[in-house]
Amino acid sequence: MVENLSTIDFNQVYSEYANRLLYIALRYTNDRRWAEDIVQETFLKAYKKIDTIEDAKKVGAWLSIITARTAIDFLRSEKRNRWITVDDAQMEPIMSYKKNRMDTEEMAGLRFLQEDVGRSMESLSKEFQEVLTLKVNYGLKENEIARLLGLKSATVKTRLYRARKQLKQVFAKKETALEIF
Repeated sequence: MVENLSTIDFNQVYSEYANRLLYIALRYTNDRRWAEDIVQETFLKAYKKIDTIEDAKKVGAWLSIITARTAIDFLRSEKRNRWITVDDAQMEPIMSYKKNRMDTEEMAGLRFLQEDVGRSMESLSKEFQEVLTLKVNYGLKENEIARLLGLKSATVKTRLYRARKQLKQVFAKKETALEIF
């Protein structure tokens, strides 16, 4: 166990906590290579900010929090590269595409829908984007999201509800605007 901040041996810290942090990262990414990258990034961040920790006995908890936050950041960046839409009605075309091949026109329409949802999500607050992304894109349950973000489960449920409600309002406004033209 690390005892004194002035004598922290980062090799010892790595040996002691690497497996624990890898497990945490794996829980969020479900991919070993990504999890290893997250752990590496965690140790880089920790090395740069080691002077900010006040109690050497809390190094493990501190590293765990850094790992979770780094995993969230990673999932956010992956969201931009890999997209799944907001609700079941919007996911239906994607799911049917996997079962029966779509033609080019249907695929283009689906891509436009995905891009539209992505742009619409950007109009949400960070708190709403965060919970909705973790729920929809990564399939996390409310209690997992709550644990990951350090929130109460009820807070996560409320944010998910409000985020979906706001997205529906954005789409309703777009439909109304299209009807005018």
